[in-house]
Parts: sequence; structure tokens; C-alpha cells
Amino acid sequence: MASEIGIARDQGAEVAWRAVLAAAAIAEHIAGAQTVGAFALEADGTLKTVPAGDPQAIVAWQPGSGWRPLLPADDSRTSLLDLYLPICSATAARPVTVGHLGQSLDGFIATHAGDSQFVTGHENILHLHRMRALCGSVVVGAGTVAADDPQLTTRLVHGPSPLRVIFDPERRLARDYRVFTDGAAPTLYACARSLVERGETQFGCASIVALDDEGGPANVVELMRLLRARGCSRVFVEGGGVTVSAFLEANLLDRLQVAIAPLIIGNGRPAIRLPARATLSDCPRPQYRVFKMGGDVLFDCELTPGDDAAVDKSGGRAHPVSRII
Repeated sequence: MASEIGIARDQGAEVAWRAVLAAAAIAEHIAGAQTVGAFALEADGTLKTVPAGDPQAIVAWQPGSGWRPLLPADDSRTSLLDLYLPICSATAARPVTVGHLGQSLDGFIATHAGDSQFVTGHENILHLHRMRALCGSVVVGAGTVAADDPQLTTRLVHGPSPLRVIFDPERRLARDYRVFTDGAAPTLYACARSLVERGETQFGCASIVALDDEGGPANVVELMRLLRARGCSRVFVEGGGVTVSAFLEANLLDRLQVAIAPLIIGNGRPAIRLPARATLSDCPRPQYRVFKMGGDVLFDCELTPGDDAAVDKSGGRAHPVSRII
């Protein structure tokens, strides 16, 4: 029986998650030192170098490609390592931006009335908290804040809460949402410069970031430039559909994660919306992996594959399913 990435609190899952956090914490240092080798997890949650072939080795670092798991495929810890180690491998020199959407079978993230809690199940919600813990910043749009009033913290997992970034170029939000009042994590409120009053620096407990008034893709490009300047080598664009689509259209996403729930909404707020393509041959077909999360299925798509990625006979990228969990 296939194992799942879910809410299991068995010792194996906890060990794997501690290894993931430790790998993310030291990636920058190891990349700078050009280290090659295997690592075992210490009792205090840190990784130590061990000889190749050591039975305690759990992950390995390879310059140029980053972390990879060393456990057998049937080990219960491997699935969690497989999913998160590509994110942990990001550094300032090789940053990563990941978009995520949870949608119904028919491609909607909410009803027309905005009800979106919750399209996906608890296992995918847990995944969101893990992604927040691994990334330096989490970005959501104004629509997500208005519909869900999220906290964007890591309440369900061990790990630090990220910098919360509220992307609202048109400055539609009131200041009574939790991200502006709870003080639970550092928060940025990104809106158009023309909508910021002279000398205004705060919006509730959030710091205001003024963006150029151009609108469109230029806004997200400027926002990403600001986040990289703040040292955010891992950025998680958690939603919603408009915001993830803006990052995707601007070619700013390295990975796109789409969790599909066994739910039919019929009509509602769409997930990804991009300019129409004339033919299917013009549509991107990214490499992907598939993970099962309770009743949901997560497609983890790589949008910027390396030069050594497999190519199918038609000249496009090959898309084998690497792992179904």
C-alpha cells in the first residue's frame, strides 16, 4: 500500500520533517563551502557529515543539484523528503519561487460567493504550513485575505513562520484582518505608490511597501525584486488564483503545486487564468511528480527544468510520474 504525505505523527514522519528543516537551514552554508557528502540527523535536530554508505545517512548534498534523499524508496520517510528537499536546496545564488493552488476537479478554488474553506483537506493544509516553514516569505493576494482572513503562520508544524506579504496593488483591504492586527509574524503590505499617503509607513502592524503604478506583470516583478533584496531565497506564493496567475504569466515561478480535491463546484472562482494559446503545442507541459495527500492529489510541477531533463519523441519534455504517494 502506498504511503501518504499527511497528518501522521509517527516517529518516521517527525524524523523526516526535522531533517527537512535542518537541510533548509544549512543549504546556504553548504553551497558556499562546495560540500559534497552524506548527512545523518542528530538528536538535537541538526545534520552532521557522515562517510558515504553510513547506515545513518538520510540525505546527501551535491553541488549544482542540491539535496537528495538517501533512504530506500519504500522507507516511510522517503516520501516527505522527496517532496520538500527540492525547496530546501534553494540558496541566494539559486533561489526558488513556488506557487500553490487548491482546486476542485473542475478547476475552481472557491464558489462564486467566495466560499473556499476548505476546498482541499487537512493534509493539504498541513502541507501549506510546511511550505511556509521552509520559505522566507509567503505571498497572498487581497482576494485570499478578504475571503479567508488567513494567519499565514506555521501553527500546525515545527518551524519558523515566514515574512507575510499581502499583495494588494489597488489597496482594497481594510486593516481589521488578522495579518494586520495579530503581530504573529513580520508583515508587508504591498500596494501602488499613488495610494500611499506622504509619510505613511504602517498599515496596522504591517509595513507598507510601495509599488510602481504600472500594474500588471510589472507589479509582481518589482515585488520579487524587493523580496530577493531582503534575502528571501525561497518565496511561497500561496494564492489565490489571480495572484498565482500573475506570477505565472510573469514567468516568476520555478515550481507550481496544484492540489486537486475530489469535489465538483460546477462554477465559481477559477484557478489559473492566462492569456489564451492558439494551439495545444503552444501550451507548456511541465515535468511533474504526483503525491497523494489524504483524499487530494498534489501535482508538483517543475517549470524551469534543467538541461538534462528527458525529452519525448515529439520534441517536448517527457513527463513521467516519478512517484505516487
